[in-house]
Amino acid sequence: MSRIWTFGSDVDTDQIVPGRFAPFMLKEGDDVKNYAFVTANPAFNKEAQPGDIIVAADNFGCGSSREYAPAALKRRQIGGIIANSFARIFFRNAVNLGIPVFVAPDVVAAVQDGDTAVLDPATGQITLNGTTYQMPPLPGFAQEIITAGGIVPYVRTHGRFPGETVT
Repeated sequence: MSRIWTFGSDVDTDQIVPGRFAPFMLKEGDDVKNYAFVTANPAFNKEAQPGDIIVAADNFGCGSSREYAPAALKRRQIGGIIANSFARIFFRNAVNLGIPVFVAPDVVAAVQDGDTAVLDPATGQITLNGTTYQMPPLPGFAQEIITAGGIVPYVRTHGRFPGETVT
């Protein structure tokens, strides 16, 4: 079982990881994952466990296209992010890093902070409070990237980008 962490609308990348904790500003040996929601949600920062699920309202990941924001969540081993909508660049960065992301307003409406759930990223099913929801599937290429663990592992395994033909 994974814990649900809820967030509202317009959670920007600076709330996910404040700019002063950008990887190039960290001391040697420090990890950006230690700064995920450090000021926006200190409880998440201290207590989130691998596999936990972020559920948010509208426009999650808006603001600057800081790739280290989704990277911090990947390094925290977040099990997935479910939202009403995502900022386009954040969504694509999350997919490229292998983070399962789902647009599922019915799930967002059904959860409360602290609920527990079981998420199956491969099928897009989440069981919450005894009810199983089928979330809309990602496009095939995005699911392939997530299944591989991100775009870099995908290319290493397949020798190409999804949809690319090798001649």
